[in-house]
Amino acid sequence: MSALPDGAAAWAVLALAAVLVGIAKTGFSGMGSLPILLFATVLPAKESTGALLPMLILADLFAIRFYSRHVEWRVLARLAPWVVVGTVIGAVVLWFVDDTLMRLLIGAILLVMLAIQVWNRVRPKAVDPEPSSGLARRSAAAGAGVAAGATTMMANAAGPVMVLYLMLSGFPKLRFLGTMAWFFFAVNLFKVPFSVGLGLISWHTLLMAALLIPAVALGALIGRAVVHRVNQRQFEIATLALSAVGAGLLVLSAV
Repeated sequence: MSALPDGAAAWAVLALAAVLVGIAKTGFSGMGSLPILLFATVLPAKESTGALLPMLILADLFAIRFYSRHVEWRVLARLAPWVVVGTVIGAVVLWFVDDTLMRLLIGAILLVMLAIQVWNRVRPKAVDPEPSSGLARRSAAAGAGVAAGATTMMANAAGPVMVLYLMLSGFPKLRFLGTMAWFFFAVNLFKVPFSVGLGLISWHTLLMAALLIPAVALGALIGRAVVHRVNQRQFEIATLALSAVGAGLLVLSAV
């Protein structure tokens, strides 16, 4: 990113995106597709992935502060090596694609993730991410980990993958949020050297993130307040519905 965005309208869009980042991290993960869309409308699609990363890490810290007692470490340990593989794959793809193709990739990734979520909500017994056999459990973790690593590196869009994996595991909302918080904090930190090496993070990116800290903090507080006022069923429906809206809008913007 060679310079900061110019104009009040662009900054208003970025501020809204930052608020939504905070809400997604501490409340409804399905909302995470919306800031991806907003950033991609203000910035070049490829650069937007790096510009958004510092704000995601900041919001992760709020989520960890709120939900760190509810993390499921065994799930994270199973996913970790496969996420590394997926992240490397995503970095290689980013090296070769141009901005137009990147926008289409972001839209396609979210559309596929949405389709998988909807299919498994309709037929919840068709896929079991936490089966009883060790081989099946490792296979599910491998698939989810590689998919999450690749999609988060290419588009900061691993949220739908993890929503699917954890929701179908039957996680209650606080354990879901705590596990998501630590997962994305670790993954986003791991992505930083790749994003710097690809030229997606710069001093301008970090300055923008610093200027948007109040908006991220506001969103994090809103998300926490709202999530404690909804029950498990409402939480699941809202998370999946927001994933659908975000994915649909991003696909429409890419075609």
